[in-house]
Amino acid sequence: MGMFGDIMAKLGLGGEAEPAPPTPAPGPAAPEAPRIHVAPPLPPRPAEVPVVDVVAQLEQSAAANPQQLNWETSIVDLLKLLEIDSSYSARKELARELDCPEELMADSAQMNMWLHKTVLARVAANGGNVPASLLD
Repeated sequence: MGMFGDIMAKLGLGGEAEPAPPTPAPGPAAPEAPRIHVAPPLPPRPAEVPVVDVVAQLEQSAAANPQQLNWETSIVDLLKLLEIDSSYSARKELARELDCPEELMADSAQMNMWLHKTVLARVAANGGNVPASLLD
């Protein structure tokens, strides 16, 4: 699991998928029966993504934290609040994982702003209730 997976897990999003059931071993060969064409089964309905109130979680964590962390605008503070490594090298790793454009990775301030917006947007896309004001 990458850093973004760690972020999702800390927020209670993106639980691990259940493993596929094992395929039964073929039985003994039977005489060939006439072939009947049957329509393939319908694919399973996609599971609804549960909505998690990310803002409430982060505000509650921020209130309990002795540091004044501005998670609404700072990727460093957001990572600190989630108790995830916020070092420059960790942020570069997260930027690579999320496909940050190379020209932004050369400027740490630009990379940080891109990371903050991208992390919040991806959290929202995966069931996190993130207000539009934090996604602009």
